[in-house]
Amino acid sequence: MAKKKIPKTTKRRLAFLVPIAIFVIGYCLFTLITTGINLYSLNKEERQLNSELNNLKSDAKSLKTEITKLQNKDYVARYARENYLYTKDGEYVIKVNDNDKKQVKPVNNQTEQYIIYGCAALTLIICLFVIVKSRKNKVKKKKRN
Repeated sequence: MAKKKIPKTTKRRLAFLVPIAIFVIGYCLFTLITTGINLYSLNKEERQLNSELNNLKSDAKSLKTEITKLQNKDYVARYARENYLYTKDGEYVIKVNDNDKKQVKPVNNQTEQYIIYGCAALTLIICLFVIVKSRKNKVKKKKRN
């Protein structure tokens, strides 16, 4: 088979146009990827800012209700008594501790380890017992046959 001869003008055109085409395609891909990354980061930032805005709006609502409550003298007096232990004339402050309630003692790390080791040992013993029993049953069946 004879190879087809490619004219020099076609070679020159390819040598000139291929690098330009590669450069244009590469530039388009680079621009597309960077735009996509920027868009993703902006969407993420928008979601964070929207959640922060919602939190601030709810805080503003609660602060507005607190402001309206603080306009009431009875509420201010009760608030001062509860939080700052203020009293009226002739009143006494008696502090009551809630230590009378039964407190649950937290389990420390060492106790947890003992429980885990105990369970592991029990599981190992049960597995060994089952293996020994199954071997004894196999031996008995062989003797019968």
